[in-house]
Amino acid sequence: MQAQALFKSWFVDFEPFGGAMPDDWTEKSVYDLAEYIDGAAFKKNEYSTDGLPIIKIAELKNGITDSTQYCCVEKDEKYYFDNKAILFSWSGNPETSIDTFLWYRGKAILNQHTFRVVSKYNAPAFTYFLLKFLKPEFTHIASNKQTTGLGHVTVADLKRLQFSCNAEVINEFEEVVKPIFDMIYNTFIESNQLAELRDTLLPKLMNGEINVSEVKI
Repeated sequence: MQAQALFKSWFVDFEPFGGAMPDDWTEKSVYDLAEYIDGAAFKKNEYSTDGLPIIKIAELKNGITDSTQYCCVEKDEKYYFDNKAILFSWSGNPETSIDTFLWYRGKAILNQHTFRVVSKYNAPAFTYFLLKFLKPEFTHIASNKQTTGLGHVTVADLKRLQFSCNAEVINEFEEVVKPIFDMIYNTFIESNQLAELRDTLLPKLMNGEINVSEVKI
């Protein structure tokens, strides 16, 4: 991916800076680069068949389905999110569930075991690509704690992981990669719309409600 290559070029290989880390960069923990808001815990009587969808790892991977549960009570405002939210699933199968997601399915409420990640530098693209870059490290951390198939990445792990940068360079990088970030988001939206169109049309084609026999291709 072009954005990930750019991230490595800037923050690992330091190519725009002559191949060496600038002297005015400082080490910060990954935890200090953003705010990490864990999702809510839900009681059985807080589930419903309508309201806002509750987003768990299944919804992050597969979208809103017939199995999705909904919230029927008011929760703290911090648990609600909307399109372009950055979500980091920190618990589950290290190989398939520990990952970073860009949300594009509308307003929802977050379940526990996933962080909503908000950049402290007003740099969501940088934050997203940082977490994506660190995915192998997160997988390794979770694998070392794996029990009964599950692993996790904790706040303590995020505080221990160090990353060198400075605010000015983060903002410069944000300007460069923001168009790519927006393109990724728009691609997700278009893909979702095509999938919904397919799911609407396919049953009608199968039962003969729509006849395409005379359509010329």
